[in-house]
Amino acid sequence: MGNCIGSSARVEATLSSNTPSASEASRFPSKSSNSSVPSSLSIPSYGRKSSCDSLPTPRSEGEILFSPNVKSFSFNELKNATRNFRPDSLLGEGGFGYVFKGWIDEHNLTAAKPCSGMVIAVKKLKPEGFQGHKEWLTEVNYLGQLRHQNLVKLIGYCIDGDNHLLVYEFMPKGSLENHLFRRGPQPLNWATRIKVAIGAARGLAFLHDAKEQVIYRDFKASNILLDAEFNAKLSDFGLAKAGPTGDHTHVSTQVMGTQGYAAPEYVATGRLTAKSDVYSFGVVLLELLSGRRTVDNTKVGVEQNLVDWAKPYLGDKRRLFRIMDTKLEGQYPQKGAYTAANLAWQCLSNEPKLRPRMSEVLAALEELQSPKGASKLSHVEHRGISSPVAVSPMRHRSPLNMTPSASPLQAYQKSPRGR
Repeated sequence: MGNCIGSSARVEATLSSNTPSASEASRFPSKSSNSSVPSSLSIPSYGRKSSCDSLPTPRSEGEILFSPNVKSFSFNELKNATRNFRPDSLLGEGGFGYVFKGWIDEHNLTAAKPCSGMVIAVKKLKPEGFQGHKEWLTEVNYLGQLRHQNLVKLIGYCIDGDNHLLVYEFMPKGSLENHLFRRGPQPLNWATRIKVAIGAARGLAFLHDAKEQVIYRDFKASNILLDAEFNAKLSDFGLAKAGPTGDHTHVSTQVMGTQGYAAPEYVATGRLTAKSDVYSFGVVLLELLSGRRTVDNTKVGVEQNLVDWAKPYLGDKRRLFRIMDTKLEGQYPQKGAYTAANLAWQCLSNEPKLRPRMSEVLAALEELQSPKGASKLSHVEHRGISSPVAVSPMRHRSPLNMTPSASPLQAYQKSPRGR
């Protein structure tokens, strides 16, 4: 448990590496919002069983912080665990603050010597950072109650004056974003990409099907973290919202999220549903297929927007190869790729009601992964699918200023800070 990771592995071991540059989609608040938005983090796998299908909503900050599932650390404990937040313990940094590597005893959760005990990641917020107290508390609220194999595990927190810290298990493979878009890591093969998609879909389905539904609201490649076996976990719950209850069909809220991933109807109206997450999943599935970012201003014309560029090819077997990631070197099942492309197209429907539920998406992906699914088309391929439209739903008029800008969540890497 306490193995050391050398400096050469530090980039891969980065917890979330939210690395949007000015050319990438950025999180955006509504015009009237003065609040900040959060960051994300990491964790390894644990048991398949999930807990807290019914999520009691705490009524006060005290109820959140006194959760029996997380430990309240003192600031000195975390100083000792990270060797006084030494520079060589730094995993990375972002607009929110810094992420440090540390070690604690796996039984009593006290500080341990380096390379012994359990590896942890400690997120230390800057007082003036982009993740405010509200988002910090939201993350403690949800991850302090929810337990599932495809959600990151929050071990504890620290609040000491202006110091706000969160303690997570460590995710050795870093974020999906790193593996898809950075030059260093070995390209993901087809089987691993489907495995990651299944894990992420399972996490979203768990949130959506809970007795008290949770809408994740910030599903993107940088928030999908990978353990040593490339099992996917959802991180960063600072923007999560409770789903609609009773006769309500949606939750009305200020628009927060990441441009390029956010569903068009949510951006335009502020009406949030679980189908908003489904749209975001479709974008990430498209990134897995193509190896391209959802927004890339280094491209020209229509290719700057992945959905705009890829949609016309998703329902065309003969032309689908044109959007497939060249790093796959053609090593993927053509029928399986077509099935996944059709599934992505359904998730990206302009009409939310036509998008599948995440449980249906999960079932389709699991069928695709099965031995039989590798040699035959999934049933989702036979759904009625109209001709893809080249116009991206993100082009719809929105009350927001949608101009991409540098995200407040910079890279978790120490260097380089830009790409």
